[in-house]
Amino acid sequence: MILVEAPHRSWKDLSGAFGATLSIIGGHLVDAISQVLEALTPPLKKAGYELAEVKLTRDKEGLTLHIYVDRDAPISLDDIVKVSDLINPLLDQTDPIAEPYTLDVSSLGSEKPIKLDRLEHYLHYHVNLHLSKPYKGQNILEGDLEDVTPSEIKLLVAEKTRKKEISFPRGDVDKARLAIKF
Repeated sequence: MILVEAPHRSWKDLSGAFGATLSIIGGHLVDAISQVLEALTPPLKKAGYELAEVKLTRDKEGLTLHIYVDRDAPISLDDIVKVSDLINPLLDQTDPIAEPYTLDVSSLGSEKPIKLDRLEHYLHYHVNLHLSKPYKGQNILEGDLEDVTPSEIKLLVAEKTRKKEISFPRGDVDKARLAIKF
């Protein structure tokens, strides 16, 4: 979903083919952000990354263009440098923002959301799942994702000092994210 925030107005949906979330300040920068999306989406995809979110914010320091990238595998600091090196010349070439700005490239983080249709890509990762129908009274489960089929999920959860595999209908999951194992 692409969203544009204009001062003193509600969010306006400008969803397009990019699949990224877009937040900007002031409606006059919509064209600039569209240029950013058009310039960055194909090369990032070719390099194995997804453009997850684009934000343009203004504070006392000036404008900041926030670019959030994602992929199924973890993203390291070296990946962020690689992405920065890839997109810097593209932004210089398209020059979409007339004012000076700071570029901030980052990932969605260590507890990033997982698209439900991509759960299979996170087998053996530690995940947090929110259920629309509680499993034994719990609507939040956390554990290692052991198996995902079109109809069922198997999760290895900690129960006191032991590990226990549980299974429940895949359709019961309404939100998923990576989780940090302590």
